Amino acid sequence: MRIRIRSLDEMRTLAEVVAAHLSAGDLLILTGNLGAGKTTFTQALGRGLGVRGRITSPTFVIAREHPSRHGGPTLVHVDAYRLGAAEELSDLDLDSELEDSITVVEWGEGLAEQLSLDYLSVTITHGGGDDVSDPADDEYLVDEERVVEITGHGQDWEGRLGALTAAVRTGLGPDAEVDG
Repeated sequence: MRIRIRSLDEMRTLAEVVAAHLSAGDLLILTGNLGAGKTTFTQALGRGLGVRGRITSPTFVIAREHPSRHGGPTLVHVDAYRLGAAEELSDLDLDSELEDSITVVEWGEGLAEQLSLDYLSVTITHGGGDDVSDPADDEYLVDEERVVEITGHGQDWEGRLGALTAAVRTGLGPDAEVDG
């Protein structure tokens, strides 16, 4: 599914809609240059999941856990930017928590796929298609267009992606540009 996001509010709405379709054991791999909106997406995802704690980029601590406020799964937020190999990600022992949590791995493409056969990849690029590096902190998404591509991998997501796509169309409203 490919979605054109025109504002920070739309990015938040998208992430909250995605959150409503997640459950314990789900893995999301977020890809995009600095400033693309990965952490902004994760913050809204956490809000949609009802987790505790302020969600910030875990670049220097690598991983943070955000327990649910109401008995739902914990959100494990990982920043794989500083990891050089899949073995370093494996050393974090994320697979032991994967079944009971929702795990989001920023910069995880090429590393995090080893954690599960079933995962959702979320790629965020600037609206023009050119993914321009932005020295600004990823926690602040400037109100400019982004394109978000969400792809389900594995048997589990084959059966769930259609419902997620329909919910995204409904959640973003009749003017939303959603392909797929």
